[in-house]
Amino acid sequence: MREKRFKLFADYFQFYLQDEGSKGIKGESWTPEAHQRRLALERCAFAVMTARNMDVPVIVRLYQDQPEIDLAAWDHIVEFSIDVPSGRLVVAGCTDSFPQAERIELEKGSYRVRVCQAGLDEISDDGLDGKDHYLVETWPGTFMQVNIIKQYSEE
Repeated sequence: MREKRFKLFADYFQFYLQDEGSKGIKGESWTPEAHQRRLALERCAFAVMTARNMDVPVIVRLYQDQPEIDLAAWDHIVEFSIDVPSGRLVVAGCTDSFPQAERIELEKGSYRVRVCQAGLDEISDDGLDGKDHYLVETWPGTFMQVNIIKQYSEE
C-alpha cells in the first residue's frame, strides 16, 4: 500500500482526482444523484463534495487488492470505477492550478475507487473549521456501477 497525504483547498465544496489527460468534471455532472452520493463522476475523473469550502485533509491510498472497510469509522462511503489511461492521477482542489497540482504515478488501466468521509457533522457554525476528513482508496479492478455503501444524512 502506498499513501499520500494532502491538504486541499475545497473551494466550491469539492476536490478532484482525475487522469492527467482527462478534461475533468463538467458542471452538469453535479446532478441531484451526484449531490446525494456526494460525488460527481466522469469516465476518467471524479469530484468529491466536501462539508466545507476550506482546506480539508485528504488521504489517498493505493492498494493492489480491495482493502477491508470499517463502516463505523465513516459517515459516508461510496465505491465506483475510473480509468487512468495516462498512468498519472492529478489530485487538486477545485480552483488549484492543474498544471502545478501533484500527480500520483500508477499503472495505466481501470481502477476501483472507494471514497470515505467522516466528521461531516463536526463543522463550526461559520463553516470555516471542522473535523471533516476524506480517504480515497483505489485498487486495480474492472468497471462497476456507483455503489453507495453508507449514506450520510444531514438531518
